[in-house]
Amino acid sequence: MEEVPMPDGKLLVDIVTMQMPFGKYKGTIIKNLPVSYLEWFQRKGFPKSRLGKILETLYEIKINGLEDLLSGISAGAR
Repeated sequence: MEEVPMPDGKLLVDIVTMQMPFGKYKGTIIKNLPVSYLEWFQRKGFPKSRLGKILETLYEIKINGLEDLLSGISAGAR
């Protein structure tokens, strides 16, 4: 039986605390990136790094209307 990987809870903390390190939105907290920017990454390809995984996770959260998941983390991460 194949093992199912465990979700990385730190990804959500990083989404609400980490700043975008480059580009047009450099310095913006990742959770505040506009969907249009995340859609651009989705079309071009997310970076092959932890940042890419963070951006891809946020993209999925935003397009599925799950941003409320981040509000509780925001309060707890400070």
